[in-house]
Parts: sequence; structure tokens; C-alpha cells
Amino acid sequence: MFSSAEIGIDLGTANLLIYTKNKGIVYNEPAVVAIDTTTQNVLAVGEEAKQMIGKTPQNIVPVRPMKDGVIADYEVTSQMLKEMLKKVSKKLGHSLRKPSVVVCVPTGATSVERRAIHNAIKEYGAKYVHLIEEPIAAAIGAGLPVDEPVSNMVVDIGGGTSEVAIISFGGIVSSQSTRVGGDKIDQAIIQHVRKKYNVLIGERTAEQVKIQIGYALIDHPEETMEVRGRDMVSGLPKTIALTSTEIQKALQESLEQILEAIQTTLESCPPELSGDIVDQGITLTGGGALLKGMQEWLSNEIDVPVHIAPEPLECVAIGTGKSLKMITKLQKATK
Repeated sequence: MFSSAEIGIDLGTANLLIYTKNKGIVYNEPAVVAIDTTTQNVLAVGEEAKQMIGKTPQNIVPVRPMKDGVIADYEVTSQMLKEMLKKVSKKLGHSLRKPSVVVCVPTGATSVERRAIHNAIKEYGAKYVHLIEEPIAAAIGAGLPVDEPVSNMVVDIGGGTSEVAIISFGGIVSSQSTRVGGDKIDQAIIQHVRKKYNVLIGERTAEQVKIQIGYALIDHPEETMEVRGRDMVSGLPKTIALTSTEIQKALQESLEQILEAIQTTLESCPPELSGDIVDQGITLTGGGALLKGMQEWLSNEIDVPVHIAPEPLECVAIGTGKSLKMITKLQKATK
């Protein structure tokens, strides 16, 4: 069914990960492309392009072609995939000729969005393209027994979306997708600093604030962090000190939306499977799982054990790759 080159792609809003059968994860870089607007040529992809954000001349534009987990700019996504797969071929020392590709999509993706992802991969020269829903890939990557008649609940907090799903027999029984993720949390920090201090900070600074002093809604010893931005009144550079307590308040709305999606999914869960969730608990995957206090806060709110997957950032990519073996089972289960 599959050719020798089998790869799994986690086409995420923030990062693009590529998994191969023999080597595991061979590529993990930001989903960013730097384009020269005069020639429309791709100048850099991945980490190299991310470093350019906010620092380039007018004719060079760093673009994130994925928005909310789906393709926002089809042409740029196709170019990004080609460049990234070239990088992987170099790394592996051989070209990925007509690979069989499994790529994950958010549960809320429309048929048009799914077709765009399918076509972008097919255009690279893939022999076979199979789309797998993100929560199923996350569950496989987290090592959960997805093909058994036991309910597994996964909360995948990514860059663009948060996917909540209850999985049993290889299919999604109940799910919710909310367009709240790492990006929206970064935006909440930017807005807070702008409103309170009249200072404009960039996306990369906001992300550093989130990682260093961002907390879920739990009590914690207050931490401070100095950040630099542009004073919106004078237009000059300015340094300000932020506290973890004020950042926590800025994140409250986004976190509550994720909690609401979890509660809605649990409410629509068949009673037979609810008992399993109380026993098995909920597994957190995606970058958002690493926000300080996330596990503690969620377990307090929903009275169910909450676990963080062993490699939360890589779960979806690992699951996408592993699903190559399980694909026949999953296809039977979801038909």
C-alpha cells in the first residue's frame, strides 16, 4: 500500500514537523517563509525566516501561511512545503521520491480547507496522501490505545487552535475545536502591554513573556520580567517590567475558552464512556500544555486526572508518522 518513503507531517500554525518511519522526527522548525515581494522568490524557511520577523527591509516579508491550523495562503504553503521537504531530503541524504504522506488536519477544517492541504502535498509529488484528524494523531503520539473500545480524551493546544476530542475505536466520538491557541495568547499579551503601558511589543517578545512568566489560573509566587518595546507616544524604545500576575489576568479569557471547549465535550460524551475518562483522565498535548500550572488548573476545574503527554510538542507529528501502520484499522473504524 505504501512506497518506501513514508512520512508524516504535522502542518501546524506555529511549527511544521516532519516524521519519517526510520529516523523519527527529522524536521521541526517554525512554519514561516521569507518572501522577496519583488521577485516572489522564497528566501528562507523555518527558523531562519522566523529570525527575520520584524527586522527585514520592505521588499522582504516573513509570512506565516498557516492560520488557525489551516492554509491561509495556498501558494506560499506549497512553496514552504517544497523547501522544507528539500531540506529533509538533504538531511536524509536521499530524495523523497513519491512518498506516502499522512498529514493532520484540525477537526473543524472544512472540506475546502482539507482539499487545499491535500492538493498542496500532492503538488510536491506525493504518491498517496491521507488526512488524519489532529486529536487522533495526538492520541497515537501520546501512546494512548486509540483503536480499543476504551475512551481516551485528548486536549491538543496548538498554535492556532485547541482541539478537544474523546476517541474510542479509532474514531472521534465527541469533539470541540476552538480557534484559541498559542497565537491568541501571544496577542492577548501584546494587547495588555499596549493598553496598560502604551508600549508596542512584537510577537517574539510576547512569546518569550508567555514562556517565562505566563501562568494558568493558579496561585503562584509572583515573577517579574523586563521587556523592550516602542513607546507609542514618543516613538522611542522603552523598557518596562511585567509581572506574572498581570500576564495571568491577560490570559484569563483565552484559557477560559479552552476550558469551555473541554466542558462542552465532556457534556456531550456518551455515559458509557464517561466512566473511562474518570479512570483514564485527560491527556494534554501541544505547546499550550507547557504553560506553567496548566495541568494543575485543569484538574482543579474539571475534577478529572490530567496528564501531560511525554513529548507534548512532538505528539501530533509522532502520531501522524505512527498512524501509517494503523491507517487501515483507522479507516475501517471511521467508515
